[in-house]
Amino acid sequence: MTNTMPDIEALLNTLDIQSVQSMENIDAIQWNAMVENDYPFIKHEYLLALEQNQCVGETFGWFSRHLLIYDKQTLIAAMPLYEKTNNYGEFVFDQPWEEAWQQAGLDYYPKLVSAMPYTPALGPRFLTQPSVEYSANTLQKLLLHAAQSICHQLELSGFHILFAEPKQQTWLEEQVDQDLLFRHDCQFHWQNQHYDKFEDFLEKLTPKKRKNIRQERRFIEKQDINFRILDGQAASKEDWQHMANLYSKTFNEKWGTPTLNLAFFLQIAKTLPQNIVLVLAEQDEQCVAGALMFKSDTHLYGRFWGCFEEVKHLHFEACYYQGIEYAIQHNLAIFEPGAGGEHKIARGFSPVEMHSTHWLRHNPFPEGIQQFLKQEQQDVASYVESCNQHLPYLGSNTKTKETT
Repeated sequence: MTNTMPDIEALLNTLDIQSVQSMENIDAIQWNAMVENDYPFIKHEYLLALEQNQCVGETFGWFSRHLLIYDKQTLIAAMPLYEKTNNYGEFVFDQPWEEAWQQAGLDYYPKLVSAMPYTPALGPRFLTQPSVEYSANTLQKLLLHAAQSICHQLELSGFHILFAEPKQQTWLEEQVDQDLLFRHDCQFHWQNQHYDKFEDFLEKLTPKKRKNIRQERRFIEKQDINFRILDGQAASKEDWQHMANLYSKTFNEKWGTPTLNLAFFLQIAKTLPQNIVLVLAEQDEQCVAGALMFKSDTHLYGRFWGCFEEVKHLHFEACYYQGIEYAIQHNLAIFEPGAGGEHKIARGFSPVEMHSTHWLRHNPFPEGIQQFLKQEQQDVASYVESCNQHLPYLGSNTKTKETT
């Protein structure tokens, strides 16, 4: 079968394509069978917990419209989709586009987004079950076309795919007939160079950076702060209450709107215990700080942090050094600590270019958008090059690429 558009159009009429408003209407076994690498944020249990505990929905402007493709009764392709009425929790900031639409008297919202809510982590956005009849390429084309059709049907401004894993992002950039637009950004990731222990990692750094990290870690040790590293099964309800309080405190004081809650944390602890890495810092048997991470078969993902007491260097220890040690001990290849933060460079994290894909149902500013994208790409490339000049590794000032 060729993958021309006429074939895609024919398949759209042959297969059963649905858009559903809850993960409760999707068979968990069939959905998870398409999740590779045990990637936590797209698993049925994670997305269901978000919905059942009102972490997405009307309150926060994330309305589920998950896309499904069935061959008879078998789920062969899917895409997590949300109709958005704002850009909160996306980490790809499109306020300039929203303002341009408003100035032209147009509605930028609602829009359609394929992303993991509140999670700027690279991962699959197309789930497929290839077969003799349908290749992964064909199924991804079907999902892309079906998502665009939803935009037409609901009169949404466009469709956005955020933080697709590298292979899927490359595939998207090869779809030259789809009028897709591509944005660039930068994060800082840590890559495991087959270290056996934390000291092996330190030995790869320049003497000054190595000394600074050791000093930061010794300072925390002198405060008699201990760390407990827990999976979902080992963490108690009291532990999760601490994490929920830390999470809410951080967002209320610094970041904005807390969207997750204790019920969500307790649910994923029960349904996804093996994907959870909960780091709790304790002093005099009292919880003083915590960081919540998740893991796949190959990656560690830093997600949330909070502290009840401000302690110098504690953020670096809980969020970075404990994560690096965990990744080394469990042979995880990549540690993604989240968005932003040039301070991560001095602690062993390297700049990685990130990409997102955008399709606009009507583009009233084609020349302006193209200029915006060109300038953004140049700015990000220049920023990454500048960051690479300050990498802490011995003899390493070269561009870092994400590896999987």
